[in-house]
Amino acid sequence: MGWGSIYKRRVKVFALAVVIYLDYKSLQLREKWTKNSKKADLWEKAHECNAKRLLNLIVELEGLWVKLGQYLSTRADVLPPAYIRLLKKLQDSLPPRPLKEVRQTINKELGKSMDNLFLSFDNAPLATASIAQVHRATLSDGQEVVVKVQHEGIKEIILEDLKNAKSIVDWIAWAEPQYNFNPMIDEWCKEAPKELDFNIEAENTRIVSRNLGCKSNSEDNNINRVEVLIPEVILSTERVLVLEYMDGVRLNDSESLQAMGVDKQKLVEEITRAYAHQIYVDGFFNGDPHPGNFLVSKAPPHHPILLDFGLTKGLSPSLKQALAKMFLASAEGDHVALLSSFAEMGLKLRLDLPEQVMEISNVFFRNSTPANEAQQNMKAFAEQRNKNLKVLQEKMNLNKKEVKRFNPVDAFPGDIIIFSRVINLLRGLSSSMDVRVVYVDIMRPFAESVLQCNVSRGPAFNANWIHDTPALSNTEDKLRKLLIELGNADKVLGIQVCAYKDGEVIIDTAAGVLGRYDPRPVQPDSLFPVFSVSKGITAGMLHWLVDQGKLKLDDKVGNIWPEFGTNGKDQIKVHHVLNHTSGLHNAMADLTRENPLVMADWDECLNCIANTAPETEPGHVQQYHYLSFGWLCGGIIEHASTKKFQEILEEAFVRPLNIDGELYIGIPPGVESRLATLTSDMDEIKKLSEMANRPELPSSFQVQDVSQMASTLPALFNTLFARRAIIPAANAHCSARALARYYAALVDRGTVPPPHAHSSPTHPRLGSHLHTPKFPSLKPSKKQKKSDRLSEIAIAKDYTRVPSDDGLGNASTDKIFGNARIHDAFMGVGEYEDLVLPGGQFGLGFKRSYSEGGELIGFGHSGMGGSTGYCDVKNRFAIAVTLNKMNFGGVTAKVMKLVCSELDIPLPADFYRFTERISDDIDSNLAAPLIN
Repeated sequence: MGWGSIYKRRVKVFALAVVIYLDYKSLQLREKWTKNSKKADLWEKAHECNAKRLLNLIVELEGLWVKLGQYLSTRADVLPPAYIRLLKKLQDSLPPRPLKEVRQTINKELGKSMDNLFLSFDNAPLATASIAQVHRATLSDGQEVVVKVQHEGIKEIILEDLKNAKSIVDWIAWAEPQYNFNPMIDEWCKEAPKELDFNIEAENTRIVSRNLGCKSNSEDNNINRVEVLIPEVILSTERVLVLEYMDGVRLNDSESLQAMGVDKQKLVEEITRAYAHQIYVDGFFNGDPHPGNFLVSKAPPHHPILLDFGLTKGLSPSLKQALAKMFLASAEGDHVALLSSFAEMGLKLRLDLPEQVMEISNVFFRNSTPANEAQQNMKAFAEQRNKNLKVLQEKMNLNKKEVKRFNPVDAFPGDIIIFSRVINLLRGLSSSMDVRVVYVDIMRPFAESVLQCNVSRGPAFNANWIHDTPALSNTEDKLRKLLIELGNADKVLGIQVCAYKDGEVIIDTAAGVLGRYDPRPVQPDSLFPVFSVSKGITAGMLHWLVDQGKLKLDDKVGNIWPEFGTNGKDQIKVHHVLNHTSGLHNAMADLTRENPLVMADWDECLNCIANTAPETEPGHVQQYHYLSFGWLCGGIIEHASTKKFQEILEEAFVRPLNIDGELYIGIPPGVESRLATLTSDMDEIKKLSEMANRPELPSSFQVQDVSQMASTLPALFNTLFARRAIIPAANAHCSARALARYYAALVDRGTVPPPHAHSSPTHPRLGSHLHTPKFPSLKPSKKQKKSDRLSEIAIAKDYTRVPSDDGLGNASTDKIFGNARIHDAFMGVGEYEDLVLPGGQFGLGFKRSYSEGGELIGFGHSGMGGSTGYCDVKNRFAIAVTLNKMNFGGVTAKVMKLVCSELDIPLPADFYRFTERISDDIDSNLAAPLIN
C-alpha cells in the first residue's frame, strides 16, 4: 500500500468520524426546539443516515473496519435498529476478491498447482469476510473441504487501520473523556495481527476442539459437557487454511432454521454454554462470536458449528479464577468478592464506590433481551449512568463539567478486554435471534466448577497447601503435619497459626485457601473475620485508656457518657461492662434480629444502648454480653477519649506494635483482596442442634440461637457492609501474626516484642501495609484544570486516618501499658478482685483460662467459629488461630493441644473437653467455645 493510499484511507476515516460526531451533537441541540411527537422521527432519520454512511465506507475500505461493523451489527441489545439492519450485511456478504488472486495465493502458499491439490474447487466463495474468503473444494483423495484464503495485501491494510482506530479513540477520549476506549483498542492492536497467521488459527482450532471434546464419542454425564461441532484442520500455512467441510445453514438464516424445526432458544443457550466452558473451564476461548462465525448442522439434532478461531484468547489460571469469582460475586451481590476479583485481575479504581461497581457488573452480566427492547435498554442505561454520575459528583464534590471528565478507572487490564467483547457479542447474538438468555443460570455451573475444583484440591493433592515459609521450630513442623491431616479430613478450609514463646516467634504458618469460591492460597497477611476475638481487643483498648489516665475502672459509665445514665443504668460502672455484669446482656438482641443491617450504623447502635434498660442489678449476675459488650465499650472509649473508636485502636495498638494493615475493627476500602471468606462446618452445626440450653447464657443467645446464627452468620458477615461496620464485639479482621503479636505484648505486661520474624522474601513483612490504603490520584486530561480537589481521592467516610501526632501517647514507645499489675487487671485478681463477680468465667474483658488442676494460668478470647487469641502468663506464651471454616472449637483445640504438649505447658481446661481426656459427650465437647 503506497503512501498516497494510506493518506486517502486515513482522511476518509477521520472525515466520517467527525461528520457523524457533529451530526449527533447538532441533533442534541435541535432536539430542544423540536416537538416531543417529532423527536423520535428526528433520531430515526439520523440513525438511518449515519448507519448508511458507516456501511458505505466500511464496504469501500474493508480491512479492520469490517470487523468493527460486524461487532456493531451484533449489538441489537443497545444499538438503534437502523445500524443493526444495515451492518448485518457485513457478516458474510462482502464483495469477493478475484479468483485469479485466490489461485495465486494458494499456489504460492501450498507450493502446488490447484489441479494437483483439488479434484474440484468452487469458483464462487461460500463467504467473504474482512481478512479472507472461503471456497468449497474436494481434495485429491476425495475429502470435501473448505479452503480459507487470505486477501492479498490485507496485512498492511489491517495494521494501518489499527493506527487510525487508535487515533480516533484518542480523539474521542479527548473530546468526551467519559468515553475512553484506549484499553480496548490497545488490546485489539495486540491481538488482531495474530489473525493474519492461519497457522495460529489452525492450532487454536485444534485446542478448542480438544477442550470441548468435539471429537470424543464419550457419553459421560458431565453437567458441563457441551454439544457443539468444530471442523477438523486438514492443513495450514500462514495465508491458507484447509478445513473439514460441514454442511450447515447460517445462524441468521431464520427461514431455513424454521424449516428445519430448530429451537432457537436451545441453540443460543448451547452456544453460550460452549463459551462459558471455554472461558471458565479451559481458559482459552474464541474472541469473535458474531453470527457469521456460526453454522447450524443440517443433520439432526442440529448442533451449533463453531468457526473462525483466529482471534482466540488464553487466560492465566489466576485470571480465569478472578473472572469466575467476578461472575459469581455479581450473581450473588457479594461486594467484597467483586472488589477482590477486580484487584486480582489488576482492575484498579480511583475511588470507593462498591454499590455503583456492583450495578455496572450486574449490567455486564444481565440477561439478554430481544432486539425490539434495544431502545428501552438504552434509556435505562442512560438513566443509570446519570444516577452514577450524580453519586460521583456528590462524593467527589465536582461540578458537572468535572464529573464528565472524571474517569473512575485507574488501570484496566488488557487481558479482560476480549472477554468483555465476547460477553457483549453473545448478548448481541441472542438479541438478534430474538431470544432471552439468563446468563447467570447458564454460566454459573462453569464458573463454580473452576473455583470448587481448585478449592477441593486439599493438601493431599496440592503441594502448596501450606504457605511456603520455612518452619521456625520443630513444634511448627509437627503442627503443619496436623493441619494437613485436618485439611484432608475436610475440617480446615483456610487457617493461620502464629505463636510466641519468651518473646520470640516460634510458629507462623498459613495454610489452605481463602474461601469456598476463592481458591487463592491463605498468606501470612490474609485477613480473617474472627467474631468475638474482637472483644479481647476492645477490652484492651479500654484498659489502655485507664492506663493513660483517661478514666477509671470504678467510674460510673453515665459520668463518662451522659446519655447512658438513664433508664436505671446510673449505677453501672466501667468494670461491670468489662466483667459482663452490667445487666445488658440481651440489649440490642431483638433489634439486630429483626434488622441485622442496624449493626452497621455505629451512631444508631450507641443511641440504642444508651436508651436500653438493664435486666439485672449491676454486679450481681454474670451473663455473656455477646453483642452489647462492643457498643458498651465503644461508647465509653469514644466519650472518654473524645476520639473515634478506630483512632484509638490504631493509636493504642496498631502503630506501637507495627501491625499496620493487619488488624481492623471495621475494614477500610482497599483491603478486599486479602479477605478470607467464611463458611460453616455443617456437620458441627447439626451436632450443636442436639444440645440442651444453658442457664449461664443470655436468653437471646441459647444453643438453638447459636445453631441458627452459625448457619446464617457467614452470609451476613461476608458482606461489605458488615465488614466495614464498627462492631467491636464481633467483626475484627486480622492476621494470626498480628493477633499473636498483640497477645505477646499483653503477656509481657505491655512490652512490645522484637520485630516479627520474616522468612518469606516474596511476601510483605508484618507492618509493611498501609493501614488505610490510598486510591490513585486523578491524572487530569489535557483540557482539564489541575484542581486541588481532584489531587487525592477520598476514602470511605466511615474510616478515619489517625494523624501521626496523637496527643494521647507515643506511637514509638516500647511499652503499650505502664501498669506493672496489668495482668491482674485483665484477669480480675489481686487488687482488682473486688471489681469482678466471684467465681465468674470472665475477668475484666477477658476470658480466664485455668489448667486442668484449676490453677489460673492466663487469659484470652475465642470467637464463634474457632478463631482464638490466648496467652499463658506464667510461661510467657501467646498464640493466635484464625479460621474461615467455622467449627465450635475442635480444630483450635487440636492445635492448642499439640503446641502446648510440645512446649510442655498446661493446656487450658476449656480445650480439654475436645480431647480424649474428657468424655465424648456432645454437650461437654461444645460447651465452652459457645460463649466465646
